[in-house]
Amino acid sequence: MGGARRVLIDGRGGISSIKVVEAETRAPEPDEVRIRTLASGIGFADVMAAHGGYPLAPRGTFTPGYDLAGRVEACGADVADLEEGRLVVALNPQFGCQADAVCMKAELVVPVNEDADPAQAVALVLNYLTAHCLVHRKADLTGGETVLVHAAAGGVGTALLQLGRRLNLTMYGTASRAKHDVVRELGGIPIDYRSEDFVEVIRREHPHGIDAAFDPFGGENLRRSYDVVGRGGRVVSYGFAGDSFGGRAEMIKGLLRMAWLNAWPDGKRVSLCATPDEVRKNNAWYRETLSGLVRMLEAGEVQPVIGARVPLAEAAEGYRRVAEGSVTGKVVLIH
Repeated sequence: MGGARRVLIDGRGGISSIKVVEAETRAPEPDEVRIRTLASGIGFADVMAAHGGYPLAPRGTFTPGYDLAGRVEACGADVADLEEGRLVVALNPQFGCQADAVCMKAELVVPVNEDADPAQAVALVLNYLTAHCLVHRKADLTGGETVLVHAAAGGVGTALLQLGRRLNLTMYGTASRAKHDVVRELGGIPIDYRSEDFVEVIRREHPHGIDAAFDPFGGENLRRSYDVVGRGGRVVSYGFAGDSFGGRAEMIKGLLRMAWLNAWPDGKRVSLCATPDEVRKNNAWYRETLSGLVRMLEAGEVQPVIGARVPLAEAAEGYRRVAEGSVTGKVVLIH
């Protein structure tokens, strides 16, 4: 049915093994649509998967990418609420979005205003859904509270700062010094993780602890995040990257550490946010939340930070930038 480019990784060779190949497209199943991709996102999960460190990735060679923005190209026989040519965004919990043509279930597809920038639209999907889940479903923040945001200048971090500012949160954000201006512009109080100890900084300002911390690293960083949260506070983990590119052992240790911390009778709680799994379990939440974020984008209430727009043919360069942490916000592949 014609060809389309797609990224391939094998989970063994790291970034140097990333390929962009031509592959045949297929017709959508009755409950699917086929989307002609305009922009797809690169997340740290993709980088971990390229290095074999993401336990939830498919085995063998596969196409990564959780999120895309594009136009509906074909609809399955049972799809009634979408039409060809419609601009949409979607999250595919099974990966596969870093491709020019993607078939996925229509229930995962949400329409976007026609004048939306596809790069900004795709930045809403994984990053802002994750941030929304962290703030509202897991930490259940209501406003005026104090929080710690790790990797505050990254894709999820900048989304957290924007959503947190809407709740009038006091937000501390760890980031390299070169990115402190961005953290301040988005309402955060920057902490240089290279030259400052975030535990000392927060304990000095808040001796009784803060209300919540959001941690994408796991390991010792998760335990230290727990230390700055006060009685009744919440720590939410959304990754187990550790000091490099994760791995099954890192994830198992992270889950065991969470269970151990939750066993302490100090009124604190630690929870996990895995956005693709949240999408699988609760399609109603996914559609309602993503549709709400789309409306916020259209109204100018959120402005996703795009750190780099990289042509699909140069996907390995986009992965390198994410792995190095050399950009602020989201790295987007342009198709």
